This record gives sequence, C-alpha cells and structure tokens, in this order.
Amino acid sequence: MRAVWILLFLSCCGQVGLSAEIFHAQGEMAGEPTATSVLLQSRLTAIPGPELNEEGDIPGADGVARFEWSTTPEFKSARTTEWLKASADRDYIVRARIQDLLPGTLYYYRLIYGPDESKTEKGPRREFRTLPGAESEEALTFAMGSCQNYAFFMHGKNGKNGAAPEEDRQLGYPAYQAMLDLEPAFFIGTGDIVYYDHFAKTAAQSLPELRKKWHEQFRFPRMVDFFAQTPAYWSKDDHDFRFNDADRTGSRLPLTETGIEIFREQMPIHPADDSTSPTYRTHRVHKHLQLWFVEGRDYRSPNRMDDGPEKTIWGEEQRDWLQQTLKESDATWKVIITPTPMVGPDSKNKKDNHANLGGFRHEAEEFFAWLKKNDLDESVMTFCGDRHWQYHSIHPSGMHEFSCGALNDENAISGSYPGTPNSTDPEGLVKQPFHYKEPSGGFLRVSIGNKPDPAALTIEFRDDEGKALYSTTRSPEE
Repeated sequence: MRAVWILLFLSCCGQVGLSAEIFHAQGEMAGEPTATSVLLQSRLTAIPGPELNEEGDIPGADGVARFEWSTTPEFKSARTTEWLKASADRDYIVRARIQDLLPGTLYYYRLIYGPDESKTEKGPRREFRTLPGAESEEALTFAMGSCQNYAFFMHGKNGKNGAAPEEDRQLGYPAYQAMLDLEPAFFIGTGDIVYYDHFAKTAAQSLPELRKKWHEQFRFPRMVDFFAQTPAYWSKDDHDFRFNDADRTGSRLPLTETGIEIFREQMPIHPADDSTSPTYRTHRVHKHLQLWFVEGRDYRSPNRMDDGPEKTIWGEEQRDWLQQTLKESDATWKVIITPTPMVGPDSKNKKDNHANLGGFRHEAEEFFAWLKKNDLDESVMTFCGDRHWQYHSIHPSGMHEFSCGALNDENAISGSYPGTPNSTDPEGLVKQPFHYKEPSGGFLRVSIGNKPDPAALTIEFRDDEGKALYSTTRSPEE
C-alpha cells in the first residue's frame, strides 16, 4: 500500500510521467525535403531503447502524436500538425507532411505524444533545413551510404567472430558519427537499409519479423542523433525488398507486394496515406545539381530472362519519365541515384544489375547511347549502392559512376576490378580512377556551390571514421 502512495505522490509531482509507458525509441526523422516541404516521422514504442526486449525487438505502443515546428529553437510562433494515431496496422508509425515552408531555412521540430490528447509530453528538439531552391548557388554538401548489414555488424560474417567492437554495437555504426561531424544538408540511403535475409537461419518472412529488422536497426543512438538533424532520401534494393538479388517472381517469402508495402510503411518517401505514387522521383537540390532516384525492384523483368530489348529494370513508364525529365532539366549536373550499378565492373556470375553479363546490360547500353544522342552524356552521372566496395569508374561511353560501398566495415569486400577474368569487364574497357586499397566501410561526401566555381561538383570517398580516401572534382569546363 505504501508503494502505491509513493507512486501517486511522485506522479502528482511530475516525477513519474508518461515516459514510463510510452516512448519513441527510434527518435524522429525528416524525409524528402524540398524548398517548401518535408515529411516528419516517428514511432511510438513500449520501451525506451536502445536496448532490445527479450524477443530482440522494440515493440510499439498505441497512442497519439503530433509534430510541432518553428524557425526558432524556443518554438516561438510554433505550428502543429493535426493529431495522428499510432496503431498496430501501421506499426505505430506516425508521419505528417509539412508544407508552405521557406526555402533554405533551418526549422526546429519535436514530437508531442501520449496515450491520448489529454495526456501528452514533448520530445527533444530536432531539426532540418529546407532545400535552398533551384536558383541558389550557395554551398551545399550531402552524404550517401548503403548496405548497412546489422547481422554482420553485431555478430560477424560467420555469426561467430569478426563483429564490431562492443562500444560500436551499443552505439551503432561509426559512419553515422563521422557523417554527423561533417554536417551534411541531407543523407541519401540508396538501398539495403536492412537485410531481411541475414542471417539465413533467422531470415524474416512474416510481417512481425520484417518490421523487427527496421526496429533493431533504427534504435541505435548514433542513428537517432544523426537523423535528429539530417533529413534523408531513401531507395530500396534487394535485401530490404525481399532477399538477395530478388526480382518479382516466385512464392518465396516475403512476397513482392509485401516487400513494396513495408518499405513504404517504414521510410518517409510519401505521405502515410499514399500507396500509389511511384517511388521514383527527382529533386532539384541546387542551381547546378538535380538528383533522380530510380526504382530498381518494382518494375523489373525476371533476372534470368534472356537479355535484350524487352528486358528491363526500370520498366517502360519509368524509363520514359527518366528520359523526359533529364531532357527538361537545365541543371549543370544530373545525378542518377541508382540502387544497383550501371557501369561496374561487377562479378561475372551475377544477373541482377545493368553491369552484369546476361543481366540487364542491353538496357544500360541503350540508355548510354540515348544520352549521347541527346547531348546529355557530359552532364549525367550515376551514384550507386549495392556493391560492397568503393570505386569511381568511367564507362567507354564516358559515363562516370561512383559507388559508395558498404556503410560498415563488416560488410565491405575487395570487389571486382576492370581487366580481370572474373569480372564483367575482362577486357579492361572500363577506366577506374579509384578503387579503395583495403576493404572498409564508408560513404560518399558530395559538395557543390563552393567558390571560386559554384558549378564544380566534388565527390569524396571516406571510410567509416571519416578519413578521406579519394576526391575528384568535375567542372563544366572539362
């Protein structure tokens, strides 16, 4: 009885509050920033994290939430969204689209949440900056990463040794701290954000198992801190779609429709009630730079189909959209963010991407020829994920490709080189100005708008501790 009275006293004094019941262990994130809008997202949870429960999960919690935002850290003249319901059918995720924002402006936001509208508390302050606008030449920097393998990071590649150090397994991937120190305007996650199929004996198939992969990944303190002030754009690849090299065929779980739906549920790409807008899209992020995010899984032909004019990763509608929007753009640089490589080289035995022999090379070669025919070959380049090694390659057509490699050391490999018999370029036709010497986790750091030439685009390769490994600058005067 005495314990009950103590709890009642502390509750009245505000020392025991809603945080004992409802949390937001995965923090908040901002997605798809434009000059005037952004998507804000959080997830209500039953435990505070970052530790997982006995089932190795971060369970959700029913409740309500809304976002509050302002241009001042004190939240003066703040605005709020309508109340959003966190429920099991959407994995307790709440997401709101904020519009009518000012270009190039730093905004502060926070989550207001609780079991109902009458019992709420405020989360910590987060922030994002809107894009500067299509006419801006201000300096802009962003980061890009891929292939963050939780199983390898926590347990090593063989599940027995080679895992990350204990401190990192508590805090999360070191690359996120390295990127945070560089203060990028935004981040691009270009696929394999989680690995449903690793390890094979614990491969996720059911809906709770698939969602668990997202929960365990995004509860790391380094990730929570990074996304608390860094908006992001997201794409999916094979491992966060279904399984390794997955296409749309077969009955192996998860099914195609499930993979598509869960990625849209977990990542802030479209408003929560939008289930139809395509995930391919383009954003003008600077006067001299426009980005295209292509979808590599939703429309592809079967991987083992004979290569030729009918075989496609993009599908006819996406390919037409890509070509049309590239022609319409007057940006100095047009960068295609592709989950899989178009140039490589890659392993000769794969059939999953545009660089692969017997894969989808015909579509890539046709596209490169189209670029040249339309005088776009000097302004278009590709940034890719999927390959677990960092490289800068130049296709015989002149297409430059930059692979960000794997984000964590435990998932990095040496990779394929031009001119080797086990690669997709045994004749050495692809030039490769950079291929890292030692396998390492890491990311790309890209900047534009710097003096004296605001149109020059600089691409840097960094390891997972932020050390610069290679840098190149492309200028329109080349």
